[in-house]
Order: sequence, then structure tokens, then C-alpha cells
Amino acid sequence: MAEHDIVIRGGTVIDGTGADARTADVAMRDGVITEVGRVEGKGAQEIDADGALVTPGFVDIHTHYDGQVVWDDRLQPSSLHGVTTVVMTNCGVGFAPVRPEDRARLVELMEGVEDIPGTAIHEGLSWEWESFGEYLDVLETRPHDIDFAAQVPHGPLRLYVMGDRGGRGEHATPDEIAEMGRLAAEAVEAGALGFTTSRTRNHRTVKGEPTPTLKAPREELVGIAAALGALGKGVLQVVSDFFDLDDEFGTVRAMAQESGRPISISLAQNMVMPDQWQLLLDLLAKGNADGLEMRGQVAPRPVGLLLGLQASMNPFLGNPAYMEIASLPLRERVAALRESSRPAAVLAAAVGHNGIFGFENIYVLGDPPDYEPKPENSVAAYAARAGRTPHDMAYELLLEGDGKALLYTPFLNYVGGNLDAVREMLAHPNTVPGLGDGGAHVGTICDASFVTTLLTMWGRDRSDGRFPLEYLVQQHCRDTAQTVGLFDRGVLAPGYKADVNVIDFDALALSPPEIHHDLPAGGRRLLQPVKGYRHTVVSGVETYRDGVATGALPGKLVRGAQPAPAA
Repeated sequence: MAEHDIVIRGGTVIDGTGADARTADVAMRDGVITEVGRVEGKGAQEIDADGALVTPGFVDIHTHYDGQVVWDDRLQPSSLHGVTTVVMTNCGVGFAPVRPEDRARLVELMEGVEDIPGTAIHEGLSWEWESFGEYLDVLETRPHDIDFAAQVPHGPLRLYVMGDRGGRGEHATPDEIAEMGRLAAEAVEAGALGFTTSRTRNHRTVKGEPTPTLKAPREELVGIAAALGALGKGVLQVVSDFFDLDDEFGTVRAMAQESGRPISISLAQNMVMPDQWQLLLDLLAKGNADGLEMRGQVAPRPVGLLLGLQASMNPFLGNPAYMEIASLPLRERVAALRESSRPAAVLAAAVGHNGIFGFENIYVLGDPPDYEPKPENSVAAYAARAGRTPHDMAYELLLEGDGKALLYTPFLNYVGGNLDAVREMLAHPNTVPGLGDGGAHVGTICDASFVTTLLTMWGRDRSDGRFPLEYLVQQHCRDTAQTVGLFDRGVLAPGYKADVNVIDFDALALSPPEIHHDLPAGGRRLLQPVKGYRHTVVSGVETYRDGVATGALPGKLVRGAQPAPAA
């Protein structure tokens, strides 16, 4: 009989600890790593990894699969990119706890904040729960391709305790704060990894209303955090604009200080306050020097919008001549846009309008996609070289591929047209990669491929500023896992969870995102093909081979923090 379930032979092992890469075999049995080195025993399955990288499975701690995990076995796009564990229910939005009369409000909140079609959510959710623990019980009944963990979201918690007052953003009473804390602690006891909240004006319901948590006072956030502190469990996650930096970061710091729990914030460079990220890094460093556990989640490339005729946005939205046909199916819309009179009408109506962010900041995405675009690849530059108007050029570009072409406009992390700020954020000792938003923004953003960009751009392709692969793998495996209390994964060593990738690093490459209509009710979403992931293993079972699902579904709900293996 075979001694091991799987043995991966002769690969270049990058084990997730930051140690130098080495040639070794990796053996696993019963869902855990059993040997790393020269493995004599045979495996029931043998994988030849000669010439390939062997890494832990990637741990993505900022996703929004809260609905998809109910209706779908496969947590794509993340699982297509070597991710073997995702953490969802970030930004204070989710679907539990919930009273029956508030279900529609939670759908509106998720649809508005995370751009997930409300029709898909309504059709896909079973609503077989009220409490957060009951929600986890439902999730546990369905197998998945990768592991997933959930957090208790502030928005639903507020609605559950305060009703309409919570939805309108009114202040909670001391008793209501205590009740929110009690329920948050109860959710963590049931298996939530922690508590999440949103304090950004960018997060609104589909009706345009602010998220219920936007103006929650410090007392409320600290009170909920303190309830987790009393329990001695759970992590905290905050997204904020930090417009009043001292006051807002003071709230974040107070949450960490009063609870003693680890906290992470979303960190990116924005156009309004382009140097604020540096101040936040300094504040994170000071907090850690003072004994608090504080980290920033950062993106490895710009956060950008995809614009197209199939996407949620394109440069001609609001244009009356375009809006006359905007509701037509794509094929009919493309035919209408190609009619002899339509271009002139659309372009005439576009006079005086510069697009969403100006055509100098809208780029041809390309194949392979270029996430560090140069000025000469902007629509404005293309138009200037051709002696045409930017609107005319954008019109033509959007019709390429029978209307399936996508343009790209970065709106975070690209001030000055470069990624210098991103490199500094990635290099900081108090940050981890995150913010890919897998499962969300399904018609505008496809950033679940961040992990692949981290490896290719920052570990191979960039002409300067590259990082050692050992550092990048450590960051997106062990460090992300530990940030949320999952100490049992992210490392290739005996006793750790057998989540493994075998990667043809030279061939690793992204293709442009594509629109698929495979959500419930025929809803659309963006997926991004990738080449180079030869094998992905979850809990010692191969789930993907050369990007194709094997049919195995070993992924499970992860309930709560997980300890490191015994030495």
C-alpha cells in the first residue's frame, strides 16, 4: 500500500516561512503535510514537480463570497489562482444575523457596496437562518473546492439590534452597544473569525444610502471590540476614508487597545489625499511598537475599474444616444452601435463630457493585461496619434471582440502613473497583501487575481523593485493566515494543513478578464483565466489540474482561529 496520499517530487519548494527555496519532495496524508525533503515512501498519487515551484496554498483574507458560498460549490475566481483559503464578510456587510423583515435591506446593502446583482442574491440565498451561528450551520452543509471562513459584519448586526434606527445611522444606546457586543461574541464563539466594519463614504446601498455603520461613534466600535476582548478571541477589520486622520485612527487604535485583539485596516493610495498612506504606515508602526497588533491590508497593483459594453460601467453611460439602446442584449446593442447613424449621434451627445475619469486615465487593458500602464496606452494618447477625438477612439475600442473588449481605469494606487507607493506598502513590516474582493464587484473589478500579479509583477516581470519570491510567498501564505488567526496553514512543514500549489513560474500569466453569465438568475460576473497553476491541492486532495477542476470538493468552513501544529 502507498505510504502517502500524494507525493510531490523534485520541485523548488518555497515553504512560506521566508526561508530560501530548495529542491525537495513534499508528502501528505490525511489532509496534512507529513514530510518535506527526500521522501522515500510512495504516494497513491505522484506529482512530478521538476522545474516548478511548490508553495503553500494562498490565503486571501479579504473576499466577499458570503452569497456565492451558499449557492456555488466553487469559489471562483479565487480558486483558479492558487487560493486555498478565503476569508469573507469583510467591510461590515453580510447576511447574518438577520430578521426576516430585514433580508431585502441586506441585499440592497450588498448589491450597492459590493456590486453583486440583487436578483442573483435573491434567487441564490435560501435564508435558512437568523443568527450568525445558524448561517454558519447552513454553510457547513455544502462541500466546496477551497476552505472558507466568515466574520460577523457590523451592518447586519446594527440592523438586527437597532432596527430602522440602525439602518438610518442613528447612535446606539449603551444597552444596544452591549447587545451588539454580546451577539458579536456569540458569533465568534460559533465560529466567526472576528468582527468587520465600514466607515467609508464609498460604501452605499443600491438606493444610494450610506452604509448603516458609516457614522457609528467610537463608543460603539470600542464596545463591540471589547466584547471580543473579554472573550479572548477574534480579529477586527476596518475600512475607512480616514478623512479626519487623528480621530479616525484614534478609533482604530482604541478598538485594538481596549480589546487586545489583532486589527487590520484597508490601506491604499487615493487621489484626494495621495500621501495619507505614508502617515497610516507610520501610525501602524507606532501601534505595533506600543504592543498592539495592527496591520494594513494592501493591494499589489492599482485598484481599477473595468469598462465595457458588458460591464457595469462604460464611458458612454448617461449619454442619451447610447442610453436609447443600453438595455438591449449585447449582440443587438453592438449591431445598433454599428448602424450608420448611431456613432455620430453618440459622439455628438458626448461633446463636453470627458468620460468617467478622463480619457487620459482610461487605458487599453491589452492581452496580457497591463496593470502598470504607460501614458502612451491611454485612450487619449491613442486618439491623439490617430488624429481622432478620445470619444471616437473609445467608441471603436469598446466594439472590439464583438463588444466584449474591456478598458481599464485605475482609481487607487496609481497617483503619478506608477506603483512606487505600492512597492513601499508591500515592503512594510506591518502590511499583508489583501483587498482582492473575490466574489464582489462582479461587473466592474476582477482583482481576485491579485495573488497572481503579486508573483508575476513583483517576483518576475518588473524591471526594478522586485522582491524575492520567498518573501512574496511568505506574505500571501503564512502572514495572511496568521493575520486572521489561522496558524495551521500557509507553511509547508510536517503537521501543517496540506494546501499546496505546483506552479510553472515561467509560464504563469494572466489573460484579460471575461464576463460570464453564470450567477443565479443569469447574473453576470467577471472571471479571469490564468495559465501556470499546474496543480492545486486542498486538504491533501487535488482540486485543480492545469486550471481545470478535478471534481473534488474537499473545502470546508473554517470555524474560528486554528492553532499551529504541535512541534
